[in-house]
Amino acid sequence: MAKLAGLLFVASQIFVAHSLPAGEIKREPDALYGRAISISTDVVPTTSYSRAIETLQSVSVTLQPSLTGSILTELPSNGINTKDPINRPVPTTVAQPLCPNETPLDPGPTASAGQASNNIFQPIATAGPAPSIPFRNDHILQKKNIVDGNVPLQTNKFYANFFLGSQSFPVWTHPYSLAWAKGVGNSFGMAVTHTVREQFAFGPNPNSPQYFISPLGIHHLVLSAAELDQDTHLSVENLQAFSAYANLAAAPGSRVLMSFPCVQGMGFITALYDRAQPIITTGVFFRTLNYISVVNGVTHKYRLTLNDGSVWLLYATSIGSVGVPPFTLNSTSTITGPRGFKGMIQVTKNPSSWDGEAVFDSSAGAYAINATITGSVSGVAGKYSLSWGKGGVQSQTLLMYALPHHVESFDQETRAAVKSISLVTTTKGYATAVLADRITMVEDDLPVSIAFAPWAKNPNGGSGGSGNINLQPAALSLINKAGITELGQDFDAQTRLNSMYYSGKGLAKFAAIIYTMNSMTGNSQFAAAGLDRLKDAFNVFVNNTQPEPLVYDQVWKGVVSSATYRPPYDTGLDFGNTLYNDHHFHYGYFVWTAAVIGHLDPIWLEQGSNKDWVNTLVRDYANPVNDAYYPFQRSFDWFHGHSWAKGLFESGDGKDQESTSEDAFATYALKMWGKIIQDPNMEARGNLQLAVQARSLKNYFLMTSDNKNQPPQFVPNKVTGILFENKIDHTTYFGANTEYIEGIHMMPLNPSSAYTRSKQFVQEEWNTYFSSGRVDQVVGGWKAILYANLALIDPQRSYDFFADPNFNTELDGGASRTWYLAYSAAMLSAKTSSVVPDPNLTYGNGTGEDVQGQHPDPNIEVSHNTHTGEASTVFSQGVVPVQTGNPGTESQKETHLVQKPQTTQPPSTEPQYTQPQSSPSPSRGPNGKDPQPKDSIASVTQNNNDLQAAKTLQNISPSPTTVQPTHSTKGKWPVGFDWPKPSTSKPPPRPTLSVRPPATVRPTFVGPRPSRPPIPRPQPQPTATATATVVQSTPTPTPTPTYVPVQEDHNDGVRPSVYEFSAQPVASVKPVTQGQSQPWYGRENDESEFVDMEWALQDKVGQGG
Repeated sequence: MAKLAGLLFVASQIFVAHSLPAGEIKREPDALYGRAISISTDVVPTTSYSRAIETLQSVSVTLQPSLTGSILTELPSNGINTKDPINRPVPTTVAQPLCPNETPLDPGPTASAGQASNNIFQPIATAGPAPSIPFRNDHILQKKNIVDGNVPLQTNKFYANFFLGSQSFPVWTHPYSLAWAKGVGNSFGMAVTHTVREQFAFGPNPNSPQYFISPLGIHHLVLSAAELDQDTHLSVENLQAFSAYANLAAAPGSRVLMSFPCVQGMGFITALYDRAQPIITTGVFFRTLNYISVVNGVTHKYRLTLNDGSVWLLYATSIGSVGVPPFTLNSTSTITGPRGFKGMIQVTKNPSSWDGEAVFDSSAGAYAINATITGSVSGVAGKYSLSWGKGGVQSQTLLMYALPHHVESFDQETRAAVKSISLVTTTKGYATAVLADRITMVEDDLPVSIAFAPWAKNPNGGSGGSGNINLQPAALSLINKAGITELGQDFDAQTRLNSMYYSGKGLAKFAAIIYTMNSMTGNSQFAAAGLDRLKDAFNVFVNNTQPEPLVYDQVWKGVVSSATYRPPYDTGLDFGNTLYNDHHFHYGYFVWTAAVIGHLDPIWLEQGSNKDWVNTLVRDYANPVNDAYYPFQRSFDWFHGHSWAKGLFESGDGKDQESTSEDAFATYALKMWGKIIQDPNMEARGNLQLAVQARSLKNYFLMTSDNKNQPPQFVPNKVTGILFENKIDHTTYFGANTEYIEGIHMMPLNPSSAYTRSKQFVQEEWNTYFSSGRVDQVVGGWKAILYANLALIDPQRSYDFFADPNFNTELDGGASRTWYLAYSAAMLSAKTSSVVPDPNLTYGNGTGEDVQGQHPDPNIEVSHNTHTGEASTVFSQGVVPVQTGNPGTESQKETHLVQKPQTTQPPSTEPQYTQPQSSPSPSRGPNGKDPQPKDSIASVTQNNNDLQAAKTLQNISPSPTTVQPTHSTKGKWPVGFDWPKPSTSKPPPRPTLSVRPPATVRPTFVGPRPSRPPIPRPQPQPTATATATVVQSTPTPTPTPTYVPVQEDHNDGVRPSVYEFSAQPVASVKPVTQGQSQPWYGRENDESEFVDMEWALQDKVGQGG
C-alpha cells in the first residue's frame, strides 16, 4: 500500500495498493494481498503529463480487422475416456452363498455430529496422505509457466488454460473472458471479450438446438504494451480457488511488464503496468475515444465506442505522475498511451448508459485481487460469504458481478448493494453488478434430515423432509430375497478393478445392499455377513493393493491413479484420474461406502489407517483449507455452485461437468462421513454445499419449463448434457442416446436425489423423453436407472418394475435390485404419508437411525411402554397395528393394537382421511395384488421402530371398535383384510424391446495430439468450418437470428465441427464461393446497429485466437 501525493486535483493523501511481480517471486504467506512484490512505496511524482488532452477523438472505419473467431462444436477428447460409465459386473450370479452371522450388527448413532464452528471451513487433518500411498515426483505433466513454488496447486479451476498447452485458449471470469492474443491481430497482450446471445451459434437446428456456443476470438479490446512482441512470455502465479495472476514479460526470465489479476466475477479487467507503454487494440474497431474527467481524485476516465455500437469505459490510474495520462486514437484498431507508464488501466463494458457510468465511476481505481470464503450453519439454515481482497484505491468499493443463484439467495445487506447493471454470461444466465467488498448468500433449507435411508421432501411445504419409511411385508420379503442373492455375488470381481471409478461404484453398491438389509428390513445377521465381505474388499484399497494403486503426486500435490505413470502413458485411463479428472466422482463412492461401514461397525473407524485413508481422499477433492499437501476444494467451485470435472487438460471451451448427480453424491458422501466420524464442520459443510448445489443445478443444469437463465430455445432439452464455461452440448462423452444424456444426471440414485432433483423437473423430463411406453424401448442397465429415477414421482410404477418376477438383472455396476426395491417402496410410503417430524424431539424412524422430531399430526399419539421401551402409534379414529422394537430378528418385532379414548365430541359423519382414488395402495398381498379393505381399519403397517403412521386410512367409520387380529403374516399385516384370489388370466404380452443401434461417438479431440501412441477410440472424422463476413449496415429492424449449416460432412450426419468467421466492415457482402450462404444476424444489446453475417462452410479448420 502506498501514499500518493501531489496528483491532479488531489489535496489529501489517497491510499493506493498496487502489486506487480519483479524478477523471482518470494512468497510472504502473511501478506495482505497474497503478493510478495509491491511496486509502490511513498512515491514522489517524477512525471508530468503536460500536453493538452483532446476531448473527443474519432476515426473512419476503412480497414479490415485482423480477427478470426471459431466455434468448436466437437467435444474435447484429450484425456477423455469415452467408455460407458455403466460397468456391467461379471459374473452377476451367486458365486458364494451367504451364510448369516450369529451376531447381528450394532450400528452407531446417526445423530448430528454436534455444533460446528463459527466458520465451518476448518482443517480435517494436517498430516500427509495415508501411509500406504507412496510419493512420486515424476508426474506425466510437469509444471510450466507457473511461478508458484513447491505448494499445492489448483488443477480444476477456471484459469488452467493460461498455463496448459498452447496457452492461447480463453479463461472465463464471467461475464468476461480473457485470452492471450499471442500474435493475433499483431498483438501479444491480453484480449478481453464479452459476447451477447445474438452472437451465439445454436445448432444443428437453431429452433430446437442440441447445443449453443459462444464464438471464440472476438477481441473487443486487447491490453498490451509496445515492448511486447513474438518473444513475449505468459506466466501465472498465486493460483487460488477464486483467482490467479497472469503476467506478461518481453521474454522468458525478463522483468514482468504487465500483470492481470483474474478474479471470478470481477467488474473491471485490470492491467497493472510497470514502466511500459500501453497499447490498446481491438478486433471490432474503434469509432471514438472520449476523455471525460478525473474520478476519485486520481483516476482518469475515457469512453470508448466500438464499431459494433458497444460502449466501454477506460480508467487510468498512474503512480508517480501528475496530469492526465494521454491516450491517442491512432487508427481504427490502435490506441497508444504514455511511455514508461507505471500504474493501472481498467476497462469495463457499460450496458446501462449514463446511470451505469455513475456506478462504474464509484468503483474505478479499485480492483479485486483474490477472494476468501467463510460459512456458518445453525439448524436448517446456513450462509456463506465471499470477501474480496482489494488493490488500488482503498477508499473505493469493489464492483463485482454475481451469478443468478447468488442473487437468488442474497441476504438483505447484499441485496441492498445490487445495481441495475447486468451482462449476459456464456452459460450461467445474466450476471448482476453488486457494489460491495463482500457478498453473503443464505440457504434456509439445509438437508440436515437426510441420512442413509431413502428421503422425501416435506409434502406440507416448509423446510426439511423425512427419512421415515414404512416397508410393507411383501416388499420386505422381496427385498430380503434380492439382498441375500446379491450379497452372494463375488465382491472381489466387482470391486478389485483397474479403475477407481468402477471399483468405487462396486463398493457403494454392496454398501447400499448391506445397509438396506440391516436397517430397512431388519435382517441384521445377513447384513453382518455381507459387511465382513465389504470390509475385506475395502481393505484392498486401504492397503493400496488394487491393480492400479494410488500415489501422492508431489508435482501438483494430490492423490492420483498410477495408471498413467507407465508406458504408453495414456492420459485417458480411468477417465483421466492421473491428471485430476473426475476425482469427486471417483472418490465420493469410496467416502460414502466408508461412512456406511463406519455406521454399521463403529469400531472399524479406529482400526488401522481406515479413517486416515478415507480422509486422504476427502482432502484431495474437498479440502476445506489450503494446507501443505492439498489445495482448497479442488473440485467444487463455490463461485459457480457446482464442481468442475476437467483437470489438467487444455480446453477450447473451458472447464466442464457432465454428471450433476455424481457431483451431488460426492457432497452427500462428505456430509455422511462427517456425521459418522463426528466432525461437525465437515457435516455442516456437506449440508451447506449440497444446498448450494441444489440451487445451482436448478438454475443451470436441470431445466424446468420456467427456467430463466438458459436460452429459451435450449430449455426443452431439460438437462444440459455437458456444461462447459463457454458452451452447452446436450450429449455425453460416451454417446448421444437419450437415456445416456438424461441418465448420467440421475445416477446413482441416493437419499439426496429427492433434494437436488425436484419433482417438477423429474416429471417434465419424464414426459419429454420416457412417457407413453418410450422408456421400455431402452435396454440394459440404463432402463433400470430410468425406472429408479421414476420413484421420485411415481414410486408405485417404479416398484412394480423392480418387483417383476421376470426382472432383468443386468444393472449398472453401482446399482442393485435390492436398493432400487427398497428405495421405491420407501418413496411409496413417503408419498402416502404427510406426517413431518418435529425438530424438538427424538424418536426412532424404523431404519436404525435417530431422527429429530415428534408427530405434529394431532390425530396421532405416541405411547411408550416403560418396561420394554417400545412404543405404539394411535389414530384418533381407529386402531392401527404398529410394529416396534429394534431392527433385528423377527422375534424382536411385535404388533400392538391400541384404541385411543374417544372424546366427548359427537362423531363426525365424514371419514377423517380419504385416500385419493388415483393413489396406489402401499401394500401388496402374497399374490402381488392389492389387499381389499374389509373392516373399519387403517391399511397401514409400521416396520421396526417407526412411530409415523401413513395417512392412508380408507373407509373409516365414525365409531370404530377394537378389532382383534384375524390374519397374520410374517410381516405383521393389518387385520381386517381378505386376500383376493390369484388371477388365472394371462398377463398382457410384454412389449417387444427394440435394441437401439450404438450411437456414433463423435470425435472429441481438440488441440495437437501428443507424440506418444494415441488412446484407442473412434477415429476423428473430417471437420468443417463456417465463415461469416460482417458488413456495416444501416439500422433496420433486426430479423430473428437464424443459422443453418449448409453442409454436413461428419459421418454422424449431425453437424460440422468448427465454424469460423471473420468480421470485415465493407461496403457490401463479399461473394461466398463455397456452398450456399445463409444469413445470420448478430446484435449487441440496446444498440442501434447490427451486422449481417454470411455463413458458408469451408474445408479447412479454423484457428482460434
